[in-house]
Amino acid sequence: MSNQPTISHAVREGEPPSGSGYAKVLLIRTPSDEVAGMGLYFNNYSTWWAAPGVYLEDLFVLPEHRNKGYGKLLIGALAKEVKRIGGKRLEWCCLKWNKPSLDFYKMLGAEQMEDWVTLRADGEALDRLAGSADKVAKVQVDGK
Repeated sequence: MSNQPTISHAVREGEPPSGSGYAKVLLIRTPSDEVAGMGLYFNNYSTWWAAPGVYLEDLFVLPEHRNKGYGKLLIGALAKEVKRIGGKRLEWCCLKWNKPSLDFYKMLGAEQMEDWVTLRADGEALDRLAGSADKVAKVQVDGK
């Protein structure tokens, strides 16, 4: 048993570490092999950089394991993943009211994107958009 935390991909039995689904999970474990937290992420692509990247969907460290550097290790591992795939950016969202997290991310060197606004369509709006595409053209996804 090591006296250092470990980071590994959480995968289903028989699934390759890179995963074949949409999301991938990095787990961080304490030196005693307890799961202390996780980062849920997926790959994206930047047309601005003409390069892939990583989007961090969720970062969570259990309350009893906070302020031990685990969050920083997870973010660092994700940055390393960006570099491994030849990517140019690691990005994520944070709620405006979550000052402790915003301060933490700023301390890591992350910058708030003041000129960008997150937009979302879900529920009825998503249903309407999906239906509107069929009214204009026959839309196929993966040949279906």
